[in-house]
Amino acid sequence: MTPDDILELVRGLPGALVLSPEPGGPHPEAAWGDHFVYHAPGGEVPQRTQPHVTVVTKNGPGDERSNLDVDGRWRVNVRVPRDRFAELTGHDPRTVDFGGADSGGADSGGVDFAAVDTVLPHPLYARAGFVAVVNPGPRTTDLLTTLIHEAHARAAEKSP
Repeated sequence: MTPDDILELVRGLPGALVLSPEPGGPHPEAAWGDHFVYHAPGGEVPQRTQPHVTVVTKNGPGDERSNLDVDGRWRVNVRVPRDRFAELTGHDPRTVDFGGADSGGADSGGVDFAAVDTVLPHPLYARAGFVAVVNPGPRTTDLLTTLIHEAHARAAEKSP
């Protein structure tokens, strides 16, 4: 599965809007080259809503533990309900604490945020219910597709 595969999948969902910041646009440089998915049937980014799926292609400020600055590495992040988060990761998103971004490739709980083709808690946004997969492959493609569909359906239910 590639970033383009993910983007093709989400663009096929009803009401999906993919925001893809580029150089020279109004978005911060840290967001350039990444993709943010919203339920926005009107075609405008919702003002008070976080994306429910993101595709990131590089490390961000404070988010280095997935080693995304290495060529060919990228990560898809999906917001899931608390019970699903616990089922997938073994962690409660309300109480999870993975320490600072400088704590190395694995946290004190043994999570290796650089592991590929594995559903992991998001290194920064686990408390918000985000799971992450670095370089999705055969082990995670079907599950990730399901999670993306579920996240989009939840976002549509909450959409005004």
